[in-house]
Amino acid sequence: MTEPVTPRIAATLMLARDGADGLEVFMVVRHHEIEFASGALVFPGGSASAGDADPRWRRLADGVDQISDEMLNVMAAAAREAFEECGVLFARTASRGPLLEGARTEALGATYRQAIEAGSLSFADMIELENLVAASDRLVHFAHWITPPHMPKRFDTHFFLAEAPLDHLLRHDGRESVDSGWVTPRQACEDADAGRRAVLFPTRLNLEKVGQHRTVAEALGAARASRVVTVRPETSTAEGGRLLRIPIEAGMAPESSSCRAAPARMRGYTSSMLAREARSAENALAGLRVLGAQVRGGWGSGTRSLATERGRVFVQGGPPRGSHSEDVHGSDTD
Repeated sequence: MTEPVTPRIAATLMLARDGADGLEVFMVVRHHEIEFASGALVFPGGSASAGDADPRWRRLADGVDQISDEMLNVMAAAAREAFEECGVLFARTASRGPLLEGARTEALGATYRQAIEAGSLSFADMIELENLVAASDRLVHFAHWITPPHMPKRFDTHFFLAEAPLDHLLRHDGRESVDSGWVTPRQACEDADAGRRAVLFPTRLNLEKVGQHRTVAEALGAARASRVVTVRPETSTAEGGRLLRIPIEAGMAPESSSCRAAPARMRGYTSSMLAREARSAENALAGLRVLGAQVRGGWGSGTRSLATERGRVFVQGGPPRGSHSEDVHGSDTD
């Protein structure tokens, strides 16, 4: 039996702001030639690098006294990736002071972004050279996903939520990503359902999770007050195909979200097909009761979501003609 691939440590930063229609998030479109998630609508993020584990972060960053070295490393990765990919910089000139203004951030980006991305200079080097303090206290741990063991490429990804600095000009780098913009979680989900955008499985569920809140302050407050539960999708099989179970404690419940999936019957399923699929899921999960008759799904694919008494179950396989299986990597990263 082949041993599971060791997950690659990665970090993603969900940048949010308050818009006219509620909370909005900044997302980028991956270049079609990128090895992983090519063409997908994702949050800025990527794999951790050796420089993210720099011991200098203990003195170069605010808000890191009570966190582990491992968490400090992924926070540094999230901030670095966001700076490389879209130009946002969570840094100050003095501890606990205001964030850098947009003009200086733009100048630092022009000077350092490509060198940091190329690895000729580390993110910590830039912070130290410019006598800055990393504003790690502005990044709030939001979610943690680990790709299922059966996948050939695996990620151990931490998602962070932060309010975007108002005067920072965010834009894609033109290399790893080719488009970008602000969007409400609902609009991103609707675009995915309509086939206008490709959205990965973890991205979709984190859009749903943040979409439960109307404002950035509300979302950040909820994230700070909640314990992050690691999502390791549990797999089993049933008549309809492979089942993935997500723990209810992870906060991925769609019914309270502004970003709900379209009913699966809109994807070509009949009521009897949905009922049979729910019964099959119950049997495969040793009697786990599926709550209600509604089975949601779609997302431009054959993945269906069932609400159960212990969390959410996703059915892969057996999709309507012309659809495809959902990607369940635990990352937006490359």
